[in-house]
Amino acid sequence: MHDLKEIRDKPDRFDAGLARRGLAARAAEILDLDAKARGLTTRLQDLQAKRNAASKAIGAAKQKKDEAEAERLMAEVESVKQEMPALEREQAGLQKKLDDILAAIPNLPADDVPDGKDETENVEVRRWGAPKRLNNAKEHFDIGEALGLMDFETAAKISGARFVLLKGALARMERAIANLMLDTHTAEFGYLECVPPALVRDMAPFGVGQLPKFEEDLFRTTNGFWLTSTAEVTLSNIVAEMILDEGDLPLRFTAWTPCFRSEAGAAGKDTRGMIRMHQFSKVELVSIAAPEKSNEEHERMTQCAEAILKKLELPFRTVALCAGDMGFASRKTYDIEVWLPGQNKFREISSCSNCGDFQARRMRARFRRKGEKGTEFVHTLNGSGLAVGRTLVAVLENYQQEDGSVAIPDILKPYMGGMTRISA
Repeated sequence: MHDLKEIRDKPDRFDAGLARRGLAARAAEILDLDAKARGLTTRLQDLQAKRNAASKAIGAAKQKKDEAEAERLMAEVESVKQEMPALEREQAGLQKKLDDILAAIPNLPADDVPDGKDETENVEVRRWGAPKRLNNAKEHFDIGEALGLMDFETAAKISGARFVLLKGALARMERAIANLMLDTHTAEFGYLECVPPALVRDMAPFGVGQLPKFEEDLFRTTNGFWLTSTAEVTLSNIVAEMILDEGDLPLRFTAWTPCFRSEAGAAGKDTRGMIRMHQFSKVELVSIAAPEKSNEEHERMTQCAEAILKKLELPFRTVALCAGDMGFASRKTYDIEVWLPGQNKFREISSCSNCGDFQARRMRARFRRKGEKGTEFVHTLNGSGLAVGRTLVAVLENYQQEDGSVAIPDILKPYMGGMTRISA
């Protein structure tokens, strides 16, 4: 959510930020609605004061036995009572319209975000490892199906398209990868492991910016709950409606959860395999930071996610998203893209975003500095640490062997009971 005062003070800056996202100017429309709503609020306050004053004067008039004045004042009070409901409805309607507009406008890009309209103008920041060039490299679904451990046909029979049934060693490898991530993020990087709910009420996806704009991307139950598309939804909302102490920050949470996405608009994209699923698992990272520390926390979080790929010895690159390619709630995002020999290209495996105070305003998440009475909004950050299924995909493609087997990365062998290879 945007700060109305900031829009009032710097309307040109607001419109310039929207323009960098490829969006039309909105400041004039917002300020016009704001002025009308505030004008009605002032009018209502004046009427309330007039009614209170007249009500008080009625008693004084009756004490003086001035019935004519008392009658006049009572008529005035009645007139005010008749006028106020219509004004209250009008003011509430204007305020709702203003709130709805603000709720649907994305965060503004940070000053150091590169300009650009789409993913073709993202900027590579760094690379790690040399991309593997394998002869006759297979894609993960061919490898998994040949092993007999990745079953899309049975999953489709049970659930439809964009689902998979993992079996045996591949099921264990997905669990091993998640455990590696959780162990690393908790023991080495200080994140607090959580097991959050998978069903949430409206306020949770609204708080992180998924509602109302992206309702079609989510799954909803018949009794009004939303299935979480990422643990960002639940972990960020831990601090909703809270006032934290400055000394509590930063807070760092992690969780391994199932994620559910309708993939609206993804027709024809990644129809085979595990890249784009309706259900997948992910280890999420969320940080709650003081405003002056959020940029530093963003860099740290991105490096925490990169550390998993380094442990697995998977080549990757990190790119800064341009203004036109960032997510709705983000003010700055790094995407980490892992190398997939079967596709002969880098594919996204993590997005790490600094949302500034955008989500905090929606969640009313604040903190109080030591010795001060007032409060400030916290900054929220989130990132995949990593998408577990896509990490499994990357392991299969990078560690595939000519005989169809898959070597197990050294870091995963203890989690796999000492197994060194997966064979058909």
